[in-house]
Amino acid sequence: PLLVGVTLGLVWLLAVGAGQVRAVDAARETARALARGDDQATAVARGLAVAPDGAQVAVSRSGGEVHVTVTGRVAGPGGLFAHLPTPRLRAEAVAADEEVTLP
Repeated sequence: PLLVGVTLGLVWLLAVGAGQVRAVDAARETARALARGDDQATAVARGLAVAPDGAQVAVSRSGGEVHVTVTGRVAGPGGLFAHLPTPRLRAEAVAADEEVTLP
């Protein structure tokens, strides 16, 4: 039973790590799409497709830059680990607005 508990804990830690990587990818993907001029709803939808389930995407613009923050949580495995708090994920990305110049 102890080995199973340790294995579940390690798998959960891997899931938290993978969720953080997905949040970083979602923030970066959304910021890139917005910087190149895509519609905000489309860019946020693209980010949510990459982000962990239940994540939220916040967008702001200032000084010619796009700031994107993705937040979410990773559910625990339950059982012996039910008393542990649910880890909160957070990732930020910044991209410079691309200027569109016509010849």
